[in-house]
Amino acid sequence: MQTTVLQRPIDRVEADALIVHHFSGGHRAAGATGEVDRALGGLITELAARGDLATEVGGVTPLFVRAGVAAPRVLVVGLGDPQRADAEAVRSASGAAVRRARELGAKRVAIGALGSGVGGLTPSEAARATVEGARLGLYRYRAAAAQALGGHVDHGVDELLIVVPDAERVEAVSDGVRWGEATADGVELARDLVNLPPNVATPTHLAAVAEQLARDHGFAVTIGDRAWAEERGMGAFLAVAQGAGHEPRFIVLEHDPSRGKEAPLVLVGKGVTFDSGGVSIKGRAGMEAMKSDMAGAAAVLGAMRTIGRLRSPRRVVALVPATENMLDAHAYRPADVLQASNGLTIEVISTDAEGRLLLADTLAYAQQLKPKAVVDLATLTGACVVALGRGTAAGRFANDDALAARVDAAGAATHERVWPLPLWPEYLDDLESDVADMKNSSGKPHGGAPVAAAFLQRFVDYPWVHLDIAGMALRDDARGYQTKGATGYGVRLLVHWVTHA
Repeated sequence: MQTTVLQRPIDRVEADALIVHHFSGGHRAAGATGEVDRALGGLITELAARGDLATEVGGVTPLFVRAGVAAPRVLVVGLGDPQRADAEAVRSASGAAVRRARELGAKRVAIGALGSGVGGLTPSEAARATVEGARLGLYRYRAAAAQALGGHVDHGVDELLIVVPDAERVEAVSDGVRWGEATADGVELARDLVNLPPNVATPTHLAAVAEQLARDHGFAVTIGDRAWAEERGMGAFLAVAQGAGHEPRFIVLEHDPSRGKEAPLVLVGKGVTFDSGGVSIKGRAGMEAMKSDMAGAAAVLGAMRTIGRLRSPRRVVALVPATENMLDAHAYRPADVLQASNGLTIEVISTDAEGRLLLADTLAYAQQLKPKAVVDLATLTGACVVALGRGTAAGRFANDDALAARVDAAGAATHERVWPLPLWPEYLDDLESDVADMKNSSGKPHGGAPVAAAFLQRFVDYPWVHLDIAGMALRDDARGYQTKGATGYGVRLLVHWVTHA
């Protein structure tokens, strides 16, 4: 889909559908909505007065018109209470409205650019939210395009026009469109990777995606195989990979405009491309969703795509340990003792607590990069879903208050929300082992998320945030700019953190 900024009176724009915004509470139509209302002889004002407009955020009222505007359809989308309108409301409204336009057969869709003051947003910020919402609301998974690593994506809409009434705002709106397009590109990649079947989205496929990103954006890339990991003593990562049918890959992707002069921001994504639970096998109900156990890796790769497109001035390194967690005669077992690359020994209590083993060696590897800060994302524990619910917020654990505050702010700004959970030393008591330095699981039915985070903390010696995104990777319905299936959660949060660090 092509996105174009068009300076023209909105009522004169030729398109299959024209989208304007409206607030609840009898708010007077203004801006682009006011222009269209006047062109239609006050129709929008009349409908609002009668209560015939859906004004809640994302509520869409289609108007089929014969005269007054160049477009045959006008879609009025609600922004809710004007006192509560923000970027998230704009994203949700934009996604819902453009998807409705597509349902009505529109191929060329025009949206009136929001002016200054809506939700305190600048014209650039409003345009970014509009484009993000539209692109992500129109997202449709297409396996062929996803396998082609960035092939043509069929959004069902050929052209999106962002209509600006005056020349003074064109530059700012164009900049917002650039950011929105780049961000949507990253989220779409993450969604595609999670939606792909696990026999396609293998560790080798994730490595191929990383190599393509390196070619597209000039990143440095290292793809470590089993022998590479053995040379570095990654006994925890390799133990999980022992029973895998597909060879593991350890991906290092670096964007470094500083040429090594700047300490990097490091993004770590858990990349279990399918999680059977190993010998501690999961129940069969819902196991197909375990293809999403690489959602952290997908988010990190998606964020790198956006960072590359935006040509961020920050040095960023992405680390993705990728493997399946399967079971065969070679699979690791409960009671095995492993040695991680930092020398710590780990008694295996559950082979279904595999993600923290991958992350252990990855977080230890990050130490040699002398990072400024590290953020990891992992679909780590069902306990976090029990604590925070599904589709609401990720659990946030941190060893550095300043970094935690910046990640929290990024989550709030992008509506990829996080919620602080404790990282107290008492949680390590449940990981004490008689035969190793620590267990990989307490084996107890309580405190699963903080105990897992406490395990990870043994492998870090730098400012660090761990995000448990187990409840955020998938959704069962479409709403606003979210579509059924993979959410791409984490891409926008990471990009915001990197660009505001």
